[in-house]
Amino acid sequence: MERTELQRHLDTLLEVARFKDYCPNGLQVEGRAQVRRIVCGVTASQALLDAAVARGADAVLVHHGYFWRGEDGRVTGMRRKRLATLLGHDINLFAYHLPLDAHPELGNNAQLGKLMGWEADGRFGEQEIGWTGALAHPVTLDVLARGAAARLGREPLMLGDGGREVRRIAWCTGGAQGYFEQAIATGVDCFVSGEVSEQTTHIARESGVAYLAIGHHASERYGVQALGAHLARTFGVEAEFVEVENPV
Repeated sequence: MERTELQRHLDTLLEVARFKDYCPNGLQVEGRAQVRRIVCGVTASQALLDAAVARGADAVLVHHGYFWRGEDGRVTGMRRKRLATLLGHDINLFAYHLPLDAHPELGNNAQLGKLMGWEADGRFGEQEIGWTGALAHPVTLDVLARGAAARLGREPLMLGDGGREVRRIAWCTGGAQGYFEQAIATGVDCFVSGEVSEQTTHIARESGVAYLAIGHHASERYGVQALGAHLARTFGVEAEFVEVENPV
């Protein structure tokens, strides 16, 4: 398919224009005009780019791309090597940050909820990125944490009494620990996100609301996979997810 057609489809599907973000969403690095093979990943790291080159990819599709607000804009060292890899092999780079978190079906939060069996019934936070829901059956915090570990292949960091009953839950993938107090205000028993900060412990202790940090990378693998599968079904392109291990 044409790169321009792919860009229009993704930008429209993910409603890029309605988000205020920390980076540009959409086509970040222009490559060849025709796209037949796409490599998908969480972050446009050098390891992912090398995998794309090895697979003869025409495009790389990620959640974490480049050109973040406040970042040093000089093209040296690591940045030069990454851009040289893309430009030298004529590979397009598409990146979707908050739009991919928020999409109601293909987004990171939607896909994490689907994986975990959480039924969403509300949104919260800036630009309604966070999700809330009620568990089909109340479980203890220990059981919730074990379920997350089994599905994500990573032990979460648990803040709170493992025996506490969890009925209502809020979640937001990635580095959303800053939404903890907003999640508490929705009346949930537990907030699940990717990362944790020093103050998160004190908020959990003093509020009585539990917190699970399930991993930034681990929580954001599924949106880009769903998006790649959507493109394969819709346009007949090849879309392969490449896992680049990350313990954070």
